[in-house]
Formats: sequence, C-alpha cells, structure tokens
Amino acid sequence: MDNPVIVAIDGPSGTGKSSTSKAVAAKLGLSYLDTGAQYRAITWWMLTNGIDVDDPVAVADTAGKPAVVSGTDPLDPQISVDGVDVTAPIRSQQVTAAVSAVSAVPEVRARMVEFQRAAAASATAGIVVEGRDIGTTVLPDATVKIFLTASAEVRAARRSTELKGAVSLAATQEALTRRDAADAGRKTSPLAKAADAIEVDTSDLTLDQVVDRVVALVEEKRATVR
Repeated sequence: MDNPVIVAIDGPSGTGKSSTSKAVAAKLGLSYLDTGAQYRAITWWMLTNGIDVDDPVAVADTAGKPAVVSGTDPLDPQISVDGVDVTAPIRSQQVTAAVSAVSAVPEVRARMVEFQRAAAASATAGIVVEGRDIGTTVLPDATVKIFLTASAEVRAARRSTELKGAVSLAATQEALTRRDAADAGRKTSPLAKAADAIEVDTSDLTLDQVVDRVVALVEEKRATVR
C-alpha cells in the first residue's frame, strides 16, 4: 500500500489556498483540513460567549472549552462548535477582524495544532492541510510543502470579489496588509515559508492552472516515496 501523502499548503489570505487545497484533495482522493476555519471557529465561540478577544489572558483561560469538530471531506468541509454548524457564521466580518488576535494566543495554537496533527495522523490515504504554519510548525515532515503567494493587488481584488463589493478595494487591501503583519509578526508559529517549501505565485494563474501545478508536484513526490 502506498504511504499516506501529507500535503501542506501555506500562504497569506487571497492567494487561493482554500480553493486550491479542496480541489487538489478531491482530485487526489485525499482528506482535507482547513486550519484557518478552526481558528475562525474558536474565534466565533469567543465572540458568541462574550470573551474579550483583545485580552490574551481571557482567551487563554477559555481556549480549552469549545469543542471544535472539522469535517475532512473536500467536497463538503463543514465545521461545528459544540454541535452547532458554524461553516457560514465563521466567515463574518466580525470573525475576520478578530481571528488574528485569537490565533496569536499560544494556548489556542497549542490546542488547534493538537487537533490538526491528529487529523493528519488519522487520514489513511493522506490529507491536504492548508494554513499559515503547516509546513513550518504543524506538519514539518509533510510529504510536500507548497507556499502560495500573489501580489497584494491581486489578493485584494480576489477578496473584494468574495465579499461581493461589500467593502471597498482599498479597505480590503488595507485589511489584508494588517492581517499579514499580524500573522507574520506573532511570536508563536508565525506565517512563514518553510525552507523546503515550493513557492507558487498564483497572481497570473487560473485556479485550474494552480491546481494542476500542485497536483503534478504531489504526484512527482509521491512516486519517489512509494
């Protein structure tokens, strides 16, 4: 039997991580895990339960309370907290604005990393895991490490399209810049490209082109480890 393949896909917002990761997992018959959704889910719980997300001590003290369950089906990656489906609510602007602060708390990251490693270990065929610190911290021994990038202008345009114009392009780009700085500057597991990660610039590529590129890289690597 082939060894399970672990694919780590990292990168900042707006690079196409989620769309690419789900499509790659579906094409290769692998499980899928969106670690960003897990941090959004715990942030949603904090906000819903009146926890001051700007108070690291309060966040740390309650980090162990919510039960976050992530689906690993790339065609239907649902996520729940305490039995409540939060797949849609975690994409709200309120959660987006607060998730960097919550995910910077070491106790939150430690708990989520435990979940993420367990999910990878239990994926018998393999798994595609997307996030910001997968190749560097969560799964440093991943079979393949991909780091997606794109220009700031392209990323802002993509995110603005996702938001259906609810936020101006300038405001969207400013928010992405702040998020990048927060993610790259946090002390615990910052956003970073692993030394052995393959960088793929998605600025001028279609989604299909990015997916084909990543699938080819995975297949090439998988052929050498069978």
